[in-house]
Amino acid sequence: MTFPRLIAALTMTLAAAGSQAYDFKTVGANPVILYDAPSTKGGKLFVVPRGAPLEVVLAYGEWLKVRDVNGELAWTEAKGLSAKRNVIVKTPNLKVRATPDDAAAAVFSADKGVLLELTETAAGGWIKVRHRDGLIGYVKNSEVWGI
Repeated sequence: MTFPRLIAALTMTLAAAGSQAYDFKTVGANPVILYDAPSTKGGKLFVVPRGAPLEVVLAYGEWLKVRDVNGELAWTEAKGLSAKRNVIVKTPNLKVRATPDDAAAAVFSADKGVLLELTETAAGGWIKVRHRDGLIGYVKNSEVWGI
């Protein structure tokens, strides 16, 4: 495929995806490398640790263009990601609640940048999460990245 055709195909794919919700994947058992192009011959930009969520913006064969928690776009091999869902806390001292209610008791607090496993979605913009220590509770979608 020539470079102009590649650009045209990517542009059409991005335009088609514009009306859809983006998909999130999680880095699998091993860290993944983010590249500046969809090839291992591309420049290496970052290493993303296992468990980190990445937003899939575009699929191109075995490669995915992804956005990280900082908004940076890069490419990674699809085989390094899993369908498991994790989220990252966006606010300092986030109260994780016993039930999906602002008035519910806090089960635990999580600092900005803490990784939580998404276990299920709840009504009213809440999600149920699990900390790696096994604690479970609810947070608002707006308080985490990766949903």
